Amino acid sequence: MKRTSRTALYAVVVLLAVTASSEAIADDGTGPFGVTEVAPATSQYAPVGALFDGTRHICTASVVRSPHQDLLVTAAHCLDGDDDLVFVPGYRDGTAPYGRWKVGKRYLPAGWSEGQDEDSDLAFATVDGKVQDRVGGNRFTTGTATGATAVTVTGYPSSRDVPVTCTNKPTAHSRTQQRIECPEFTGGTSGSPWVNGNGQVVGVLGGHEEGGLTPDVSYSVVLGAEAAALYRDAVR
Repeated sequence: MKRTSRTALYAVVVLLAVTASSEAIADDGTGPFGVTEVAPATSQYAPVGALFDGTRHICTASVVRSPHQDLLVTAAHCLDGDDDLVFVPGYRDGTAPYGRWKVGKRYLPAGWSEGQDEDSDLAFATVDGKVQDRVGGNRFTTGTATGATAVTVTGYPSSRDVPVTCTNKPTAHSRTQQRIECPEFTGGTSGSPWVNGNGQVVGVLGGHEEGGLTPDVSYSVVLGAEAAALYRDAVR
C-alpha cells in the first residue's frame, strides 16, 4: 500500500553496481534498468507532482493531456476520501516551482467506488486552472502490450521531499495487473505514472495490494476499456 499512511521504513538507495542484463536495450533507449535515483529537476519530470493533504504529501499524481489542460491521473485509493487535496508539480525540498493547484472534481471507476476492486485502482481529477499549460503533460494511453517497451516510473516517497525515478520493463502479474521491479518505491509513491519512451502513460502505480507491499516491486492496473471510458468521462 504505497501511500503516506504506510510508514516509510526504507531510504532511497542508488545502486552502484549493475549487471550486464540491466544494460538491455529497449525500443526507447538503453539501461541501466532497475536503478532508483533522485529525479533531476528538468522539464521531463515537471508534470509529476506530490498530492498534499494539509502539510503531508500522501500520494503522487501527474498531468495528462486533456482539452481543458486541467487533468491529473493517479491511483483511485489516493482519491477515495473527502479530504481537500493540493497538487504540487515538480515539488522539491519544500518548494513549489510551478505553483500549488487545488484538486477539484474526482473521477473514480465504479469498480473502485462500489467495491474497491484492485483492478479498478485508477482515477482522474481536475485542478483549478490550466496546469498543463504550465508544466506540460503526457498522453494517457490504453491498450498497449505490457512490457512492449521499458517505462520510467517517477514518484514521491512520503519520507522524502524529492522525487525518485526508475526505468525498467514491466511484466504481466495477471491478465489485469502488471508489475515492475524498481527498488525503494515506498509509501507515498501510489499514483506514480509509468511513462514509455513516446511520452505515454501506460500504467499508474496502484492496483494489486494498492501498489505493492514491498518497496522493490510495484504494480499497476492494465489500462484497458474501463480506463479508456473513465478518461473519456473526465475530459468531457
